[in-house]
Amino acid sequence: MTLTIPDFSQLRILVVGDAMLDEYWFGDTSRISPEAPVPVVRTRSKKQRPGGAANVAVNLTALGADTRLVAVVGNDPRGAKLRTLLEGSGVCCKLLECNSPTIHKLRVMSRSQQLIRLDSEQILSGHGEAFAGLFAEEIKDVHIIVISDYGKGTLDDIQGLIALGRQAGVPMIVDPKGQDFERYRGATILTPNQGEFEAEAGSWSDEGKFLIKGEAFRTNLDLEALLVTRGEKGMTLFARGKPPLSLVAETREVFDVTGAGDTVIALLGAGIGSGLALADAAALANLGAGLVIRKIGAATVAPSELRLALHRRGMGGRGLLGADQLVECVNQAKARGERVVMTNGCFDILHAGHVSYLEEAKALGDRLVVAVNDDESVKTLKGASRPVTKLEDRMAVLAGLAAVDWVVAFAGETPADLIARVRPDVLVKGGDYRAEEIAGSQSVIANGGEIKVLALKKGRSTSAMIEDIRKKT
Repeated sequence: MTLTIPDFSQLRILVVGDAMLDEYWFGDTSRISPEAPVPVVRTRSKKQRPGGAANVAVNLTALGADTRLVAVVGNDPRGAKLRTLLEGSGVCCKLLECNSPTIHKLRVMSRSQQLIRLDSEQILSGHGEAFAGLFAEEIKDVHIIVISDYGKGTLDDIQGLIALGRQAGVPMIVDPKGQDFERYRGATILTPNQGEFEAEAGSWSDEGKFLIKGEAFRTNLDLEALLVTRGEKGMTLFARGKPPLSLVAETREVFDVTGAGDTVIALLGAGIGSGLALADAAALANLGAGLVIRKIGAATVAPSELRLALHRRGMGGRGLLGADQLVECVNQAKARGERVVMTNGCFDILHAGHVSYLEEAKALGDRLVVAVNDDESVKTLKGASRPVTKLEDRMAVLAGLAAVDWVVAFAGETPADLIARVRPDVLVKGGDYRAEEIAGSQSVIANGGEIKVLALKKGRSTSAMIEDIRKKT
C-alpha cells in the first residue's frame, strides 16, 4: 500500500468529549520501602499534559489542523491549567466550566514504566442542554467531528449530538466506552479496542468468526465503518460494501500505550476529513499508533514523523513533497545527524545517465533531494517543444528511484530561493560548471555547506535521445 500525508492545514475539526488533565511524576527507584512491599520512587521531574478528548485535540493541532474542543472542566486550578496547555498547543477552547473538579490522572513513572496511576474525578453529568448548545454552534463550519468518550458523563446525551451532526451532514467518528454501544447508533465510524468490542459482541473462537461478528455489528448499528484496534494484532476495518481489511501492527517496540487510542482517532478523522479513502485513513492511523506507543505518556506525532516512517517502509507516496513539507523533512533529517544532498534539473525523459548521476550524488550523503523544473521553466530553457514528459510524471519516475529520497518542484529560471530555504549540506550539479556559477551555491556555502560538480555520462542526454527518435521516425 502506498500512502501520502495530506496537507491538514486547511482542515477544520471539532473534538467533543471528556477532557482531563494528565500529570506525570518521573523518578528513579532502587529499593523497596521498609514500610510496605512497594518501590520507593525518588521523583526528579513532573509534567502536565492534556488528556482524554483534550489529547485528541492536541494530536490534531500537531498535524496542523484547525482544531476546536468542546468539553466540560471544573472551575478550579486544574481546569485553568488544562485551558492554558490547550491554548498553548493551538487548540481553540470552548470549555463549559462547572463546580465539579476537573478530571485528573496522576501517573508515577520510573525507567519508562508506569508504577501506579491515581485518578481524581467525579461524573460530569447534568450539563446536557448547555453542552448541546456549544456543540450546535461549533459544527457549522467543520469538516469532521471527533467524539472521544471516556465515560465521565460529558456525553450523557450522545444520541442528541449524533442527531445534530447527521442533520448538519458532518461525518462523526466516535471512540466509545462502556458496554452500551447502542448509544452510538448512527455515528459514521466507531473505533473500539478489541476488549471493548468483545465485551459488547461476545467472544469468538477463530478469526473467521471475528470477521463475521464485526460486519454484523457494523450493520446493526447503522455505521459506515467499524475500526477495531487490536494491540499487537494491528487493526481491522469493517466498511460498508467492502470486505474486512486487516492491518498489521506497525511496531513491536511498546513503551507506553497511554493515549494511543487518541492518536488513532485523531489521524483517522484527519485522514477522512482530508479526503483519504477509509482504508488509507485507517492505515495512516495504524502508522501513527505504532509511533506514539514508543513515546512516554499521552503524546502526539508530527507529519514529518509520519513521512519519515512511510519513507522507511517504502510506503511514502514516492517521496513527492511541497516546499514547506520538504523543509520540515530536511530539518528533521539534520536533527538526526543525517547529511542532506540536493540537486536539480529538468529530468525530461529519464535515462541511464540520470540514474548514474543521481546514484553518485546520493553517495555523498544520507538523503538526496531532487528539485525539478516545472513545465513552464523547462519550456523557457529547452524550447517550445519541451518538456516531452509533464511535471507530475517526471517527478513520479524520479521518486521511484532507490537513490532518491524526496522530490520537489520549482518554478522560475533557477531553484536558488528553494535551495536557500532547504540549506542542504551538499549541493550537486552535473557538467563543467565552476562552483560559483551554480544557482544557490552562495547560500549553501554561507551556511557551511559544500558544492560538488559531477561529470556527466558521455553519450547520454535527453536532447540526443529525442533527436535519435526523430531520425528513426
